[in-house]
Amino acid sequence: MSFRSFTENDLYQFQQQGVTHEQVAGQLELFKEGVHFLKLNKAATPDNGVLVLSAAEESRLLDVFERQTTPNCIKFTPASGAASRMFKSLFEAIGRLEKGNERIDEAVEQFFSDLSRFAFYDELKSCLSRDGIAIEEALRAKNYLPILKMLLYEQGMNYGNLPKGLLAFHRYAQQVRTPVEEHLQEAAHYARSGKGVARLHFTVSPEHRQAFERLLKRVVPMYEAQLGVRYEITFSEQKPSTDTVAVDNENQPFRNSDGMILFRPGGHGALIYNLNELDADMVFIKNIDNVVQERFAETTIRYKKILAGKLIELRQELFALQDELEKDTPGAGRMEKVVQLLEERYQYRLETPLDFTYLENARATLMSILDRPIRVCGVVKNTGEAGGGPFWAANSLGDVSLQIVEPSQVDPHDKMQQTLFTQSTHFNPVDLVCSLKNYKGEAFDLLQFVDPATCFISQKSKDGKELKALELPGLWNGAMADWISVFIEVPLETFNPVKTVNDLLRPMHQFV
Repeated sequence: MSFRSFTENDLYQFQQQGVTHEQVAGQLELFKEGVHFLKLNKAATPDNGVLVLSAAEESRLLDVFERQTTPNCIKFTPASGAASRMFKSLFEAIGRLEKGNERIDEAVEQFFSDLSRFAFYDELKSCLSRDGIAIEEALRAKNYLPILKMLLYEQGMNYGNLPKGLLAFHRYAQQVRTPVEEHLQEAAHYARSGKGVARLHFTVSPEHRQAFERLLKRVVPMYEAQLGVRYEITFSEQKPSTDTVAVDNENQPFRNSDGMILFRPGGHGALIYNLNELDADMVFIKNIDNVVQERFAETTIRYKKILAGKLIELRQELFALQDELEKDTPGAGRMEKVVQLLEERYQYRLETPLDFTYLENARATLMSILDRPIRVCGVVKNTGEAGGGPFWAANSLGDVSLQIVEPSQVDPHDKMQQTLFTQSTHFNPVDLVCSLKNYKGEAFDLLQFVDPATCFISQKSKDGKELKALELPGLWNGAMADWISVFIEVPLETFNPVKTVNDLLRPMHQFV
């Protein structure tokens, strides 16, 4: 769509949104041309791309972490997503019960059978009591509707609309904890400086920011006293300028009833902008719902330190190489050893061998390869979870590198590519430790390392009308496509996401 195709109102809307008409036109072209799928080369496995550490290596990396001169580090936690999908089966049960259909599915049956085991049970019981409903009697009579509405609806506890970070996840002897609090507890053990300061950053939605701030104002002094740490906590919100335009089935801008073009959130890939604004040498990234009861946290903390130790070791080596290359042009023999080191330590393989006839050109190529952000990613053995994993994949230029690949990035009509995707031995639990500054201590512009071709198109609807939505390259896949990536196997017990409410019944989330 050309500049002239937009109305004056459209251009004013773009200005308010923080985008240019060129950006919108570029997004519209993507709908017309279709997105580019990644070309999988092969799965990254323990034989080729996934490091499986020995006990001795783990001990050494723990020592590297403990002996480090503490870097400027921060724990980055995406926390803006609503919990509505977590309660999908319960919302469906409300719909059936309101229509007089008393049949409920197995998941809902389990929910009510084990209701007293949830950390939010006492609050739910108290709220119902204020309305004159005894929860025990309602359960015996299978009078489920008022219980579900009290838990999920705005007039009650509003769990169906709140973000996961604010929900009661875990019960302890003297308290109930939210995921935010479990992240505070974790951060005190591996994301603190030598001065005893632990920094955390949460990305939140604007409508819930005050609720996060109120919670933290109430609980932070308690955790600081218990853990001997001082917290520095910051927030950011997804920028309106990262929203993407929606289109109808004719690939024309989807317009609301008032004639305004519909923009939708661009997915978690938009958070690369938030990450880009952090002042930190090292960043721990982990999803808000991947937490456990404190007594189970030791394994998680241990492997966070191991991943960080590996990052510190790789970064020191990489920075030394860059210093060497900047000061002088090494001979061909030395540069060949650097290439070998890239393959063995950084899992980076040059598709076209360097021409050492022109040493200065070879040096410049190596400098450009080394001068990138680094991420060390924990991966767990694949047990059938839906989601992405580590692969060797070619980008739009044909360069093959280690990537986290999500199902949406693989051509659904290419049987060979789909078969390759099923050969993954490991799963991505979103367990990353990242280095965001170069060897001179300067912050990278992370936006320069995004592969824009890895966005994808999804089918949605609004007001009963079908539309197509554009999602930006995901934070840990396309948005980090041009980073130096190292994958390390971590134990499955470090991965405990809460995707449905009944996941909270698993042992890792139970007090006794």
